[in-house]
Parts: sequence; structure tokens; C-alpha cells
Amino acid sequence: MKTTTSRALQCSATLVAAGLLLTACGSSGGSDAGKQAQNASFQGRGPITYVAGKDSSGVVQKVIDRWNQLHPKEKVTFIQLPTDADSQRQQMIQNAETKSDAYTVLSLDVVWTSEFAAHQWIDRLPEQQFPLGKMLKPVVETARYRGGLYAAPASSDGGLLYYRKDLLKKAGITTPPTTWAQMTADCAEVKKLPEAQNASCYAGQLQKYEGLTVNFAEAVNSAGGVVTDANGRPDVDTPEAKKGLDFLAGSVKDGTIPKEAVTYQEEDSRQAFQAGKVVFLRNWPYMYSLAQKSEVAGKFGIAPLPGLDGPGSSSLGGHNLALSSFARNKATALDFMRFFSGADSASTFLKDASLAPPYAGLYEDPSLVKQYPYLPVLKQSILRAVPRPRVVQYGDVTSAIQREAYAALTGGKSSAQALKDLQAELQKSTAQ
Repeated sequence: MKTTTSRALQCSATLVAAGLLLTACGSSGGSDAGKQAQNASFQGRGPITYVAGKDSSGVVQKVIDRWNQLHPKEKVTFIQLPTDADSQRQQMIQNAETKSDAYTVLSLDVVWTSEFAAHQWIDRLPEQQFPLGKMLKPVVETARYRGGLYAAPASSDGGLLYYRKDLLKKAGITTPPTTWAQMTADCAEVKKLPEAQNASCYAGQLQKYEGLTVNFAEAVNSAGGVVTDANGRPDVDTPEAKKGLDFLAGSVKDGTIPKEAVTYQEEDSRQAFQAGKVVFLRNWPYMYSLAQKSEVAGKFGIAPLPGLDGPGSSSLGGHNLALSSFARNKATALDFMRFFSGADSASTFLKDASLAPPYAGLYEDPSLVKQYPYLPVLKQSILRAVPRPRVVQYGDVTSAIQREAYAALTGGKSSAQALKDLQAELQKSTAQ
């Protein structure tokens, strides 16, 4: 399910507010990674493992069970890691550094592809065996590193604005806000309603983890700033970036964002929205199917994220399937990756878990759009999304973002000082 969203390297400019070009990623793993790609051997059949974050939907095991029924001699065991992306990445790296064959197919956050490929922890894949031409271009780009395909897109993701449609209607508001100022004004009207007096306006995922990197980047991009410029250089010490961070930090300070939101990950924020604690929520598509089974079923709507002067920019999220370089039974693994990332499985993940499919055609299927009316909004969110930095030292980059953004949110630093310090830290990390 989508509780992970995101972290690792990407070196171009296509994910959430940052886009360090792959050419700026340094030489770590460079030509060696290319040689390893050419020599990858996909041999051996038998049991394998699939490694991903905890699945709260139950649909992952359902798809694996389907595979196991069809391939009784090549069964897949689902290894579930913690829900937060940072812990998942750490455990996968530990497995790779010990060259263990315990992990076979890895579910990587889309921003981890470059990092894992550069360190030769995953194999280059035969791209002719995957239907990349049927997938959304930004999604396919997250699976590439230095001209090679190192992962198979399994799901995508774009940030969405969930809002209490019923409360806005009662307050006489007919359309969702497109700017931060409109959202704040709408909240003021909604809070005049007896049933919304104790609700806060807005929340996202602001705990010090990968979700904060995503929310920070979205705020900076949505204010006209960038985390890195077109040449891959850090550029956060700017007036535009300050407006983005000021929106988050100022909203926590004045109560527009509840103070407990600095402890929220995806599930915490979802539960707060469903409990009526916030009127507007930034979250991923996975939440849709769960909210439809909750106390707010039929009472909420979905819109593009708001920004400073108009619709904002989402981070590009999602997960790719990668093959551990140290795994056994790679022929089975490759077959499973095609099965698990295929259009049929993508349709199942959409219907049962609201996961955004990588396939363009599914967003235009009339029957699906009728069942999931947010699909057109989601497609545009993905196509307009800005990437987080795709860099080999992604762990250092995202840690710095989390540390400085959190300091601003909790009052430890001003936005200006946090961005000045972040600029210095990112320059050091991206120079390596």
C-alpha cells in the first residue's frame, strides 16, 4: 500500500521538488554499473521472495497468491518491512551490503533506483521484455539510470488534496480551493459550522521522515521555487523557496495546520481526516479506497494540490520492482516481475488499493473513471509532478531536508536560516 512514499536517488529532474541531473551524481558505480548491466544473468528457477513495506490493503498477498497457484514450484514469499520508507531503504541496503540472497525482488521507492543501480545492488533489466511504451513517460524515467532500465514500474503516485465536500457545501462553497489563501479562507467559513468548530484547516505528512521531504518539496515547487536548478545544483536559499517553507511553518504556528501534524505519517494523517480533525488533507491515492469505507464515505472530494498563486505541484511517487544482484532463481524473478507489474495486476491494485497504475490507458478507461472519478486529476498530477533529487547520495540529501525543514516547522529555526543551512548541506552532499 502506499505508506512509503519516498526516497533515494534520482539524478534528473522529474520527481518532487528537486532534480539533480544524473550527470551531477558523481562517478560512483558509473562504468562499473554499465558493465554489470551487460553481464546480468537471469538464470535459475525456484522459490523467491518479494520485499516491500507493510501492506495494509491485503491486495499484495492476493496477487502473490495468484502467482503461487499458477507456479507451485516457483512460489513467492512476501517479506513485509516497516511502513516508513526510511526503514525499508535501510533494511534493503543492509541486505545488499552483506550480499545476502534473502531478498529477491525489491519494491523500491521511485527515488531509490539510481542509488541502488550505482552501487550495483540491483541488476540492469532487459527492457524489451516490459511494455514501457504503454506507460506514462515520467513513470518510466524513474526506472532508468544512465541509459539503462534498472527497475520495472509497478505503481505511480501523485499527491492529491482530499477535502470535506459536505462541509464546504454547507458553508456555501461550491469548488475546492486552488491557492493556499483560498484554502485558508474556505476553512474560516467551514469552521463557522457547529460540526467543524474543533477541526483544523489542513494537514500533510510532516514527521521527520521521507514524507517531510515530499511535503517540503511540494511546498517549494508550488511557490515557484526549486530544490535544485536545471543543472542539478541546489537552489533552496531563494525567496520562492522561503515562501513555500513559510507556508508550512507559518501554518503550524498559527494553527492552520494542527501542531500534532509534525508527528503525522500517511496513515496518521488519513485517520485524522476520517475522524473530522482536518478539513483539507494532502495525501496519496491509496487513501481513497480506505476513506470510502470510513465515516467520511461519500462526504469527501479530491482536487489538485493548491499552490501560492494557483494549482500546486506534486511530488512524483510510486514504486518500482528491482532485482537484487545477489538473488538466486533470477529467471523466476524476471517472470514474476513481469506478472506483478503487468496491466492486469495494475488494474487489481487500482481497484482494490487505489494505487496509481503506470499504464496510461487505465486512466482513460470509462468504466474505471466512473468508479474512480479522481483518475483524471491523478493523471495530471503525475504528468505535472516534479521529481525529488535523483542522486547517488540521496540518503544524505533527504536527511538534510528533513532536519532543516523540521527545525523550521517546530520553531527551532526561522525559515530563512533553515534554508540557508540546507543550501550549504546540499552543496556538500551533491558535490560528492
